[in-house]
Amino acid sequence: MAKSSSATASGSKKRKSKSGALTHEKVKSLGQELLSSRAHLNHAPALLALLTPSTPLSIALEALISLQSFFEPLLPSIPSASAAAAAAAAEGASGDPELVFGAWLRQRFDEFVAALIELSVSPHSDDATREVALDAFMDFVKLGKDGMFHSAIYHKFLHAVVHATDSIDPLLELLGSKYSKYADVCYFTYTSLDKITNSLGSQVTGSRKDGLQNRDGSSEDRSVISICNIYNVLVHIPALDFQKESKFDMWSTVGISLKGEKNSSEGSSATHINKKLKVKFSKAWLAFLKLPLPLDVYKEVLATIHQNVIPSMSNPAILCDFLTRSYDIGGVISVMALSGLFILMTQHNLEYPKFYDKLYALLTPAVFMAKHRSVFLQLLDACLKSSYVSAHLAASFAKRLSRLSLSVPPAGALIIIALIHNLLRRHPSINFLVHWEAPQDDTTGEASLPKKVGADPFNNEETDPAKSGAMRSSLWEIDTLRHHYTPAVSRFVDSLENDLTVRAKTTEMKITDFSSGSYATVFRDEVRRRIKQVPLAFYSTAPTSLFQGSDFPGWTFEYKPNSWAQASLEENENHTVETSDASPTKRSRA
Repeated sequence: MAKSSSATASGSKKRKSKSGALTHEKVKSLGQELLSSRAHLNHAPALLALLTPSTPLSIALEALISLQSFFEPLLPSIPSASAAAAAAAAEGASGDPELVFGAWLRQRFDEFVAALIELSVSPHSDDATREVALDAFMDFVKLGKDGMFHSAIYHKFLHAVVHATDSIDPLLELLGSKYSKYADVCYFTYTSLDKITNSLGSQVTGSRKDGLQNRDGSSEDRSVISICNIYNVLVHIPALDFQKESKFDMWSTVGISLKGEKNSSEGSSATHINKKLKVKFSKAWLAFLKLPLPLDVYKEVLATIHQNVIPSMSNPAILCDFLTRSYDIGGVISVMALSGLFILMTQHNLEYPKFYDKLYALLTPAVFMAKHRSVFLQLLDACLKSSYVSAHLAASFAKRLSRLSLSVPPAGALIIIALIHNLLRRHPSINFLVHWEAPQDDTTGEASLPKKVGADPFNNEETDPAKSGAMRSSLWEIDTLRHHYTPAVSRFVDSLENDLTVRAKTTEMKITDFSSGSYATVFRDEVRRRIKQVPLAFYSTAPTSLFQGSDFPGWTFEYKPNSWAQASLEENENHTVETSDASPTKRSRA
C-alpha cells in the first residue's frame, strides 16, 4: 500500500511538472480519481497547477469543477488557519494522521481560493472562466463555517480587487449584477472596504494628503490605482432603498450575524438590518473621502454625492467637512459641491457662514460654459428664492448677473434674464434698478448720492456683495440686450418691461427650461419658428453689381477688367525698363 501511494505521488509530481501536456481527458480522469478515494489526494496539487489564466479554457474549467467538488463536502472539516499552523508545528511530535491531513487540506484549500481569486481578477482570463471562478468562490463564501458568511476569504478577494493593477470593470459588472443584490454581501463589502481604505490611508504620506492628486504622469502610482478601484467597487454596489425595503435577501444561510449575537433572529428584522447597513455604508464612504482623491474621481464623487451617498447615510451631517472643504476650493469644484451642500443646509440644518459670499464669487463667465451648469443655475435660483435674502444681497446678485450678460453666450443671456426676472419679482425692493429716479432735493442716503453721467458705481471686481455698490447702480446692461445679435435674446428682454411688483399678474420663470441651453438649442428653436412675413426682393433684370449707383452718389461700381489689366501691364513694363537702364550706371559707379 505504501509502495502504491509512493508511486502515485511520483506520478502526480511528473504530471505537475508537465501540466502543459495534459489533455482534457487526462484532467477529467485525474478529477474522478481524486473524488473517488483518499489514495489519490496528490492529484489535487496537479489540478491546482492548471488554474492559471493562460491554461486552455476546457482544461481550466474541468480542473476547477473537480476541485470544487472535492473541497465542498470537506469544508466543515477544514481547520482554521491558526489550528492548521498549530497542527503543523506539532506534526513532528505527535504524528497524528488526522492533524496532518487537516493541515494539508487547509494549505491546499488556501491555494485553491488564491487560484480562484487570480482567475477572477486577472484581465487575461476568459469571460467563462472568470464567471465560473467567481461563482465557485462565492459558493465557498456562502458555505462558511456553520452556514455563516465566510468574511475572511471574502476580505482576501476584495483586497486583491482593490490592489489590482489592471482593469477590473468586467469583474465588477459581474459581481454587481449577480451578488450585490444580497444584503449580507453589501454589508461585508462595506466592512472590508472600510478596513482596506483605512490601511491604505495610513500608508499615504502627509505631503500627498494636502491637496488633490493629478493623474497626469502618475500611472505607475499604486495608491492612485487602488483609490480608483475602491471608488469603482463602491459605485458598482446598487443603492438599496433603505426606507422601502421590508425584507432583505441574504446570500448566506445565517445572513448578517456578528460574534456578539447568539441568536440569529436578533438581526433578522428589516429595521435592524437597515440600521447595520447604513452604519457600514457611512463608515466605508467616510474612510474613502478621507483619501487624497485624484481630480477626476473627486469630480465624479461631487457630481453624484447628493443622489447616491447622502440619502443612504446614517447621519448625512458628517459630510459637512468634506463638502465645505470642497466648496472653499473654488472654480468647478465649488460649483459641483453646491448640490450636496445645499441638501445639508436645507434638509439637515447645516449652518455655513458666508455662504452667499462664496456663491457670489462663483458667478463668472466660465460657469455658463461648464459641464454641470444646469444643476448649478437651478440651485442658484433656489438659493435666492428665500424671502430672508436682504435687499442689498439680491441687488448685488442681480447686478452681477446683469454684467455677465455682456460676455456670456446667447443661451447664458437667456438664463440670466430669467434669473433677474425671478429676482425682481421675489424682491420688489430692488425694482428701482430697472428705472432709477434720483431725487434732486434730497442728498442724504446711499440711494440718492449724485452720480456722474456714464459712470457706474458698481464694482464688478469686489468679492463682497455688501461692498459692490449695486444699490447705487442700475441694470443698464439689460437694456443693451435689446440690440443683441440673437433674436431670441432681444425678444426675451421684453419680459422685464412688465410690472413685476404685481405678483398676481406675473409668474416665475422655470430655470429648468433655460438651464440646458446652448448654441445648438438656440439655433434649433430659431429654425423651428414660423415667420409670417418674409422680406422678398424682385428684379426685372438680373443685377450687374452689388450696389446701385443711387445708393452711393458719386461712386461707380462698374467692373472694367480690360482697362485695369492694360494699365497694370504698362506700369510693370515701365518699372522694368527703368530698372534695366539704371543697372549699368550702378555697375560703372562701383
